Amino acid sequence: MQLIEIDKALYRKRLNIVIAIFVSGLLILSLGLSSAMIAFFGDIVTKNAEGLMEVDNFRYNLLGVILALLACAAILHQIKSKAFFHEIYYVWRLKQLHNRIYRKIKSIKSASTQDEEQLKQFNALIILNFYYKSRKQVYLLDDNTLTVTELDKEIDQLNQLIAAKNLTVTLSQFEESLLASY
Repeated sequence: MQLIEIDKALYRKRLNIVIAIFVSGLLILSLGLSSAMIAFFGDIVTKNAEGLMEVDNFRYNLLGVILALLACAAILHQIKSKAFFHEIYYVWRLKQLHNRIYRKIKSIKSASTQDEEQLKQFNALIILNFYYKSRKQVYLLDDNTLTVTELDKEIDQLNQLIAAKNLTVTLSQFEESLLASY
């Protein structure tokens, strides 16, 4: 995966639209499906602790929410490749990749400072370079400015390490397959 430039205003506008439509669709579908199931299958009467009769349709309400969630997820899955979702889907995939790298970050950082295996060390530096710079991009897109200064320090430390080893590391060198060896 390669980093691409994203228009922040366009990304935020489209993300807000998608969130609003998703929440609205989930609400409407949940209520509609739950009401329909209660109308067709409801009216299960049980006795409560006081001996009074009550109607229990919780399972139909829960099933309506689950079915609505599945329907909304299926719709998003179908339209994720449309041009409108380009920026949103790119950031979503980038965040997934961050999670994959984060799970291996301890061994990647360890390999980046070890001199025994030069190829493994070089690959670790490539991964860390991509990881830090792509995180910064996502943080800036999501207005997460609280941790950007700490991330800038990590980027500077990495750049110093790369310079000390007299290497050239670019973002275009990163491939997801590099993660397999960690």
